[in-house]
Amino acid sequence: VITFICFPQQHNQSAVQELVLLGFQVMHGSRIILFISFLVLYIATISGNVLIITMVSTTRHLHSPMYFFLIHLSFCDIILSSTVVPNLLRVTLNNGSNMSVTGCIIQFHFFGFSTSTECHLLTVMSYDRYVAICKPLHYQTIMKFPLCLVMVSWIGGLFSTLISTILLSRLDFCYSGDIDHFFCDFAPLVQLSCSDTTVLQLVVLILAISEFLIETVFIISTYVCIFLAIHRISSTTGKQKAFSTCSSHLAVVCTYYGTLIGIYIFSSAEHSSSMNKIASLIYTVVTPFLNPLIYSLRNQDIKNSIKRYWKKNKTQISRV
Repeated sequence: VITFICFPQQHNQSAVQELVLLGFQVMHGSRIILFISFLVLYIATISGNVLIITMVSTTRHLHSPMYFFLIHLSFCDIILSSTVVPNLLRVTLNNGSNMSVTGCIIQFHFFGFSTSTECHLLTVMSYDRYVAICKPLHYQTIMKFPLCLVMVSWIGGLFSTLISTILLSRLDFCYSGDIDHFFCDFAPLVQLSCSDTTVLQLVVLILAISEFLIETVFIISTYVCIFLAIHRISSTTGKQKAFSTCSSHLAVVCTYYGTLIGIYIFSSAEHSSSMNKIASLIYTVVTPFLNPLIYSLRNQDIKNSIKRYWKKNKTQISRV
């Protein structure tokens, strides 16, 4: 969610071509600890999401719409993490880093593209769980073309972000050039501009709020129907089995949208920049790491596939 903030416009400033990401501005010892922590999280994130993609792609009984959506969710997490973390490592190690205005806008585009697409995918996945639990007899018919829903998610994420990126690229940046953040987010970039940002902020506000509200209401509505359907199941075993099919997705949705709401609160209120950076850090670094962890720990099919894959490789190694 992008905050609509009216920044005072100033002129007669020389345009800047290079921006400085200040990062966390900590002592050398703390920088090393942060660098190692971010590097470990990044490696674990990429490994976990690649594992999910590999397991689903190579396991026949996982070739269902739900796991097809999960593959694309993992791709989104890889794009998001790879857009932010490599430069975050450089910024952390050097206690700040230069980036061209063009590079900054490109980073913002891929960040916005991956996050918007992930929101769309989570919405599609909630619909998939709704159909599976509330309309199980019609599931195969309704979810016959999951590729169409995935394409709509990717194109929708690209389209909404492209509008913001084009408008952002038309701005002149003529203030100090220092961004008190670890990546090129929307609000810090707008704050550095000396152009009139009224149209840009209005467009982004409409896109962000409409997208967030529509998807949030839709997800909540589907889960209300899911919980009512589960409540009507007479047996305890049936309730547990039904809930287990959507518990992983629900956990990811709560984590993802919880951090989004946290970022909105920290961005819109009078909080320190360090609090805003911590909230963004959870969203861009921690959440992509948690998603494959949640699905691998809470999803029995994924756990069984990983166990079989591990035993198979272990047997092959022992024979060699």
